Amino acid sequence: MASVADRDPLHHTQKMQKALQEIQAHLREDIEKVDEPQFKAMFETSAEVLGGLIKAFRDYEQKNEAAWR
Repeated sequence: MASVADRDPLHHTQKMQKALQEIQAHLREDIEKVDEPQFKAMFETSAEVLGGLIKAFRDYEQKNEAAWR
């Protein structure tokens, strides 16, 4: 049986935001460790894409976008 938290969409969006933020931070940390332009560009692009996903989750929670109303 699912708990009350398991049924709450915010519980899940907050967990996913935290995981995405951790990956985003890791990508940005690794950019400083490797001295290859293509690697840096790929990791920065990936971090930016995750930033967009984090924003989408936040917008869903706050009902900021018309699609979430």
